[in-house]
Amino acid sequence: MKKLQIFDPALCCSTGVCGTEIDQSLVNFSADVDWLKHSGGQIERFNLAQQPMDFVNNPVAKAFLERSGAEGLPLILVEGEIAMAGRYPTRQELARFAGISSAIVDAPVSEVKTEGCCSGRC
Repeated sequence: MKKLQIFDPALCCSTGVCGTEIDQSLVNFSADVDWLKHSGGQIERFNLAQQPMDFVNNPVAKAFLERSGAEGLPLILVEGEIAMAGRYPTRQELARFAGISSAIVDAPVSEVKTEGCCSGRC
């Protein structure tokens, strides 16, 4: 499987699923990330507010930020190359990026655990 890296904009916590006004697209994406991990995918997320050095130390992310600014995030890299920017991928796109068969995209996951900011990790 291919390695995916997600460079998130500055979020209040590692998933962005926190606060009083929760963005449904972040809830959906967090569930899709958990699904991908459960399916054996390799995916890492980096939050600009909490992990700025990961942006600086990645030449592709650094160049993207210098060119597009934080407004262009999220940035999705597949094997170190830009696959998408400006929005979060769908589950189907994540599966394609990771090299997972489309047959299992809609298969139910017995238990998807999405950790939010209130899980005590922030």
